[in-house]
Amino acid sequence: MSSNYYCALLKLCSKARDQTQAKKLHCHIIKAFVNPETFLLNNLIITYGKLGNIEYARHVFDEIPHPNLFSWNTILSAYSKLGHLLEMQEMFDRMPNQDGVSWNSLISGYACYGSLVEAVKVYRRMLKEGLVNLNRITFSTMLILCSNQGCVDLGRQIHGNVMKFGFLSYVFVGSPLVDMYSKMGLVYDAKRVFDEMTERNVVMYNTMITGLLRCGMVEDSRQLFHGMQERDSVSWTTMITGLAQNGLVREAIEMFREMRLQGLDMDQFTFGSVLTACGVLLALEGGKQIHAYIIRTDYKDNIFVSSALVDMYCKCRSIKSAETVFSRMTSKNVVSWTAMLVGYGQNGYSEEAVRIFRDMQRKGIEPDDFTLGSVVSSCANLASLEEGAQFHAHALVSGLISFITVSNALVTLYGKCGSIEDSHRMFNDMKNRDEVSWTALVSAYSQFGDANETIDLFEMMLAQGLKPDGVTFIGVLSACSRAGLVEKGHQYFESMAKEDGITPLPDHYTCMIDLLSRSGKLEEAKTFINKMPFHPDAIGWATLLSSCRFYGNMEIGKWAAESLLELEPQNPASYILLSSIYAAKREWDNVAQLRRGMRDKGVRKEPGCSWIKYKNKVYIFSADDQSSPFSDQIYSELEKLNFKMRAEGYVPDMSYVLHDVDKSDKIKMLSHHSEKLAIAFGLIFVPTDLPIRVFKNLRVCGDCHNATKYISKITKREILEVASHDDVVQYAQIKWQALNLVDVVETEVELILQLAYN
Repeated sequence: MSSNYYCALLKLCSKARDQTQAKKLHCHIIKAFVNPETFLLNNLIITYGKLGNIEYARHVFDEIPHPNLFSWNTILSAYSKLGHLLEMQEMFDRMPNQDGVSWNSLISGYACYGSLVEAVKVYRRMLKEGLVNLNRITFSTMLILCSNQGCVDLGRQIHGNVMKFGFLSYVFVGSPLVDMYSKMGLVYDAKRVFDEMTERNVVMYNTMITGLLRCGMVEDSRQLFHGMQERDSVSWTTMITGLAQNGLVREAIEMFREMRLQGLDMDQFTFGSVLTACGVLLALEGGKQIHAYIIRTDYKDNIFVSSALVDMYCKCRSIKSAETVFSRMTSKNVVSWTAMLVGYGQNGYSEEAVRIFRDMQRKGIEPDDFTLGSVVSSCANLASLEEGAQFHAHALVSGLISFITVSNALVTLYGKCGSIEDSHRMFNDMKNRDEVSWTALVSAYSQFGDANETIDLFEMMLAQGLKPDGVTFIGVLSACSRAGLVEKGHQYFESMAKEDGITPLPDHYTCMIDLLSRSGKLEEAKTFINKMPFHPDAIGWATLLSSCRFYGNMEIGKWAAESLLELEPQNPASYILLSSIYAAKREWDNVAQLRRGMRDKGVRKEPGCSWIKYKNKVYIFSADDQSSPFSDQIYSELEKLNFKMRAEGYVPDMSYVLHDVDKSDKIKMLSHHSEKLAIAFGLIFVPTDLPIRVFKNLRVCGDCHNATKYISKITKREILEVASHDDVVQYAQIKWQALNLVDVVETEVELILQLAYN
């Protein structure tokens, strides 16, 4: 068999990435040829180089009796492409002579692996050696290096050399020159180079369009695109991607449809961009149609496209479809896993997000900073301090703690779990902080209930020239509400739009309703609501209704209850809060009438429950719960506590019992609330050096909160109450050191509103 036959087989091995077959062929060559041709051995070096086996490549080179220039360049190129820079330089220096390929391999090796200084040294040395070896590949490589490293001054020098030595007419040089300027934001310089080119091909046009879109010059890119005599699939994909990135997602989808009608081939980037646009628009049906089209193409199993499909379905809140695509993927990378994890988190499936992160780890996929930050955020939503702390440890071991996305998520985690000291410590340990970092800490102190510290941090943030966003204002407005700083809260609310250009969302208006009504300014709250550009949401009405209950304002309370009922007829909050107003005034007939109304309309109050984590197990309690195997110990502990509490001055708040029963029965009902059962369990089993964390599915009962203060003082234990329901999160931390029993929050219901994306 001839050398050409073996060379053809070696090319097939390279294409198939089959190193075993390449070695077998090598053995056949040794047996078949006593003195193989240099041509054949050069092909062996090329094959081993492409397969990443530099040792075998070097061994073959060393066996060549009289290597030619091509042999030297082949082994040099292998060292260059595989990043063996020391060996590459040594081989170059040993060469009896060099040509342009030799010099370009050396420059490319340093450039590809980020050795800017060495690449520039070689380039300058090449110029001194003479211009004979200088070619378009040299300039293209150097321009790409300047672009990747952001070296605009060096890039301009290379541009000068390009013009000086007459290479500007080469499209192969012009395209990276245009790309370099546009990537550095110098789009007008890029346009000048483009206009000066005597010859332009479709690649040059695509590069210029990319640069214009990257700089937000959409109209210029449109004109250039429509002025092209010839467009390829890359041209269309470039426009679709650029339009989507510039927020013109509808236009991006329309361009995709037009591209499809013209019968052009689409690649993974085309599908990825249009699916991203569908996700932004929540265009589920459009996304499904594109999915159906993808199934009929060669990209149905493409990992990039499948990941984009998962992301699109998650953004469109079709989590089951996302799971189906994810489960059918033949291969998955960190992007795929992260898309599913983030999708779970964004759709409220935080437990599933944590689970899939564990699955990802078991599969041996290493998370990146975005993945780890996302799973920490899911732990924050679950208020799962234990798991969050484990991920903190993972971040420290892996080094991902240095990424601001991970650190910000940890600041939020500790804040949401009530560990304010850890949250602030994490913030202080950060080498770099951005607006999100400050917002996370402001929100943490706001949730914790420290109004003064929240406002101080906010003012410090402004003093550093950082721009707050809508989430930041949620925290600071909530803090003003807690501290009763009505005027200051008004000032912050007004500055949102005037100074920061933030359009207030329903959550901001709800904070203002809470600010006014909590301070007893119920009439002002009503006037504020009537002037709002839209009606309050359910939380806004419930906030006002809660304050009406506290201040006993029946008139505005009825108005709020009726409005809430009109908005959400099946929401039990209006019935419960209005019932409590009637019960406080001992109007039991009206209480009974409301209950009948609930029964007739099929409205059911979600049963309240509390739970506590102990040794990685969750213990759940409901009112008057007797199901726990520790019931005898728990109720015995409660009896002792009740006796000590009464001695300290605790008086049960009967207004929280919405039943017309004897006083003794009311006291018994209050003493057996789920939260008190959970606290008693914690006192028995949780070590004394740890805080007791009680979680609730509903808001904290005022009497339970008041009782908890006394329990904390009597037992000298720190107790953290965490209550969440839909978008409402409540935190209360009570420390026995506060001997005057002034705790972080007031006894009335606390509404700390969090935007969905926080």
